[in-house]
Amino acid sequence: MNAVVDDELWSAIGDPIRRTMIDLLLADGPGTATSLSRRLPVTRQAVSKHLAVLDRVGLIHAEPAGRERHYQVDEAQLARAVAQLSAVGSTWDARLRRIKRIAETIERTRTNDEGD
Repeated sequence: MNAVVDDELWSAIGDPIRRTMIDLLLADGPGTATSLSRRLPVTRQAVSKHLAVLDRVGLIHAEPAGRERHYQVDEAQLARAVAQLSAVGSTWDARLRRIKRIAETIERTRTNDEGD
């Protein structure tokens, strides 16, 4: 019952600046490194590096537009990330249910032993 997780994808999503960039691109549509840097607390150069990471894992794609590139979220890859997160959540829910059953069994055994 192990969920398959793409560590490179989750490493990319793990950064709060990159998550904010994805949120901005989802909310506002395609954007450039320049337009994103105006809305983030990092330099344009840092934004470009973050965009390269997101592009490498397929969460965004760039379209050349003159001297700049317009980035947009790849919704299929984002859906894959959401599905992975859901699978991981389900796996942990099952683990926690097993732990709870074990703890309840231990508690019942302890209570029965004290009652004897």
